[in-house]
Amino acid sequence: MFKGLLDDARSIAQRDPAAKNVLEVFLLYPGFHALIYHRISHWLYTRKRFFLARWVSQVGRSATGVEIHPGAKLGRGLFIDHGMGIVIGETAEVGSNCTIYHGVTLGGTGKDTGKRHPTVGDNVLIGTGAKLLGPINIGDNAMIGAGSIVFDDVEPNTTVAGLKARVVRHSGKKLMPSIELDQIHIPDPVAQELCKMLMRIEHLESEVRGGPQNIQAEKINIPEENREGN
Repeated sequence: MFKGLLDDARSIAQRDPAAKNVLEVFLLYPGFHALIYHRISHWLYTRKRFFLARWVSQVGRSATGVEIHPGAKLGRGLFIDHGMGIVIGETAEVGSNCTIYHGVTLGGTGKDTGKRHPTVGDNVLIGTGAKLLGPINIGDNAMIGAGSIVFDDVEPNTTVAGLKARVVRHSGKKLMPSIELDQIHIPDPVAQELCKMLMRIEHLESEVRGGPQNIQAEKINIPEENREGN
C-alpha cells in the first residue's frame, strides 16, 4: 500500500507543474492526502471492517473535501488536482494514471442496483465539474470535458463534452490526455450542431433552387395555378 502511495506522489509531482518535488506533494497536496485516507479505508473495507472503513473515509472527507467511498477501486498514479467537491461512489472503478479535477462526481442514477457507478479506464482525464452517472464504461485515453454530464459509455481515445455529453472528437491514435492535461482545445458541441444544421439548410436550399421545376414547386407547396409558366 505504501509503495503504491509513493508511486502516486511521484506521478503527481511529474504531471503538476506547480509541484516542486515529491516531498511537497506528500505534505501539502489535499488530493494526495485523500488517496492516503482511501487506501487505508479500502484496506479495512476489503477485510469487512465496514464501520472503521467509513469512519476513516469520513475523516478524510472532512480533512480534504474529497469524498471517496471505501469500496471504490482506484488505480495507481491517480492525480486528484485541487480535489474539493469530488465524490466517488462505492462501486466506481478508476484505472491507472488518470487525472480528476475538482467538482467531479462518479455517481449513480438512483435507479441501478449492484454495480451502479462508472468504470473509468486508464489514462483518462475528467475535467472540472464533470458528472459521470450510472454503471457506464469510460474507455482508455478518453477525455471528459469540463462541466459535462455523461450517462452513456465513452469509447477509447474519444473526447466528449456538453450537456448531455456528446462525442466531439475521436482519434484513431493513442492519446494521453491525463498526462497532457489540456482542457482548453476541445471542440464546442453546440457550435458543431449549429454548423451541421447550417450545412443541412444550405443543402436543402440548393436542392430547391436547382431541382426540376415541378419538384421545386412541390417542395415549397405552391398551388399548381400559381406556378411559374401557368
